[in-house]
Amino acid sequence: MKISSSILLSLTLACAACAQEATTWRLLPEARVDSSGIFLPQLVQLVVPSSASSSASVAAASSAVLPQIRLASAPSPGQTASFSRSQITELVQNNYSGLIVSNWSGATQVRVSRRTRQFTDSDMTELLTATLQRESVRDRGELELHLMKPWAAIPVPDEPLTLKYTDLPASGVSANFMINCELWTGSERIGTWPLTATAKVWRDIPLAHSALARGQLLKDADITLERRDVLVLRDAWSNFPTSDDSLELTENIAQGLPVLNRSVHARPLIHRGRIVEGLYQDGGLIISLKVEAMEDGLLGQIVRVRNPKTKHEIYGKVQNEQTVLISL
Repeated sequence: MKISSSILLSLTLACAACAQEATTWRLLPEARVDSSGIFLPQLVQLVVPSSASSSASVAAASSAVLPQIRLASAPSPGQTASFSRSQITELVQNNYSGLIVSNWSGATQVRVSRRTRQFTDSDMTELLTATLQRESVRDRGELELHLMKPWAAIPVPDEPLTLKYTDLPASGVSANFMINCELWTGSERIGTWPLTATAKVWRDIPLAHSALARGQLLKDADITLERRDVLVLRDAWSNFPTSDDSLELTENIAQGLPVLNRSVHARPLIHRGRIVEGLYQDGGLIISLKVEAMEDGLLGQIVRVRNPKTKHEIYGKVQNEQTVLISL
């Protein structure tokens, strides 16, 4: 049988009320909380006196647990709040009038602050790297980042942190760049700092394992993959390996040099100067004639062709290695 949270709270309050005569409320001198708020058990402890009048009272007091009553919002990072016994009594009564607060001991007031930890140089580098990898670099490679000036450690809330940034160059992460960073925990901003960093983005890129010749099919080329910084080699060919047999090299590449985007293009089906069949179709009428290609052409590309006899130039769409469809 499931018991609702309201029933559980009522039972807890009843248990605490039964134990009032055998316990005292000891106020702690200080407490550290997180952004979720300030709760009663963080400020107060129930204490069973050694001179409890009966074993039943001691048992009742021992089993009493302070309910998770949220008294107030947590102070902002770096700030503190203080609560006296009377203030805590009033806050408890405002939230749960069924709980009687009495028999105070301990401190006369409690000082509340946020739980903190030191946020170091390595913490900032790791968080900035992860954020830029996810939001800027993405799948272009693995980001390696170094801050040009050491980050002085600061106290931050001991809670999950997020980083937001502004003023990243339009081109994105580069070998050297400046960026403004904000640290947040939930909806609270901790601070803003300008940073200067150096970066590398590592990725496997194709290199010529031996000398490669212009016109060679890319899938047959002697190419090896090596890990390089693509911020330095921005134009490196990124779609290797490939089984596409239409791609060829547009230039000679010496051994050990990278294969660049400009080094690869789709192999034309027809080449300039080649004689191919030109077809003109109008309904059931088909006219065929030999034409000379005036430029290289890929599948589906519109190219100029010329009638060798009349020297008249017309346009045709590349259908295959032997045929273009003439458009008049």
